[in-house]
Amino acid sequence: MKFQLNGALTLGTLDGANIEILEEVGPENIFVFGLASDEVARLRPSYDPWEVYHGHAEIRRALRMIEEDFFNLLEPGIFRPILHSLLEGGDRYMLLADLPSYIEAQGRVDEAYRDPAAWDEKAIINVARSGKFSADRAIREYAREIWRISPCPVDGEGGTA
Repeated sequence: MKFQLNGALTLGTLDGANIEILEEVGPENIFVFGLASDEVARLRPSYDPWEVYHGHAEIRRALRMIEEDFFNLLEPGIFRPILHSLLEGGDRYMLLADLPSYIEAQGRVDEAYRDPAAWDEKAIINVARSGKFSADRAIREYAREIWRISPCPVDGEGGTA
């Protein structure tokens, strides 16, 4: 939300704050990728990260680069726990399942960025529609809907009324 307030366009999965950002800015002004929660629930019982690995040459190539220490010549093996978590550990958070969608979304970002006027318009819309995310509104909502408390009025001198 802080990035949005400063004109950044969101590239993210449809969870948490991104759901609210999407509601405020519209689908044409945010880049969403990944499985929806119902898709995760449906896929989880049969999910095998090795299928993603073997089914996507680009993903396989990236993971091999990690395995071969391409990104960490000075500390060989430092990223191997990531590989283990993704492949041997079952990819608990289903990151590989979202990766093809992320690659496609990044392509949409790249394409949008090539049109500076349209990109600027999206950024301005993001800033203009970020007012909902003020701390005052969030605290008011939390107080009412979660904590179930009422505001305590105060007078101008800082004391209670």
